[in-house]
Amino acid sequence: MVSTVTSSTISTISTSAAGLTTAIGIISVLALIALLTTKELASAGQSGTSRLVAKYCDIGILPLTFAFAVTVIVKVIEILT
Repeated sequence: MVSTVTSSTISTISTSAAGLTTAIGIISVLALIALLTTKELASAGQSGTSRLVAKYCDIGILPLTFAFAVTVIVKVIEILT
């Protein structure tokens, strides 16, 4: 009885974790696209505010790029195994 409850609990938790990981990956990719678009549009402007916005977008772009790379690597490893 205990092993049945334990295995079903582990199965539920791992399924929930997989869904959560996918959701976080999608959100981070969407945020990365939004920041890259904002930076591109802001850097096209000539005002000081536009350049400042483009500069501050870099703060979020770098960690989201790493998160995107990790997500891609994990998905490739899942496909290969």
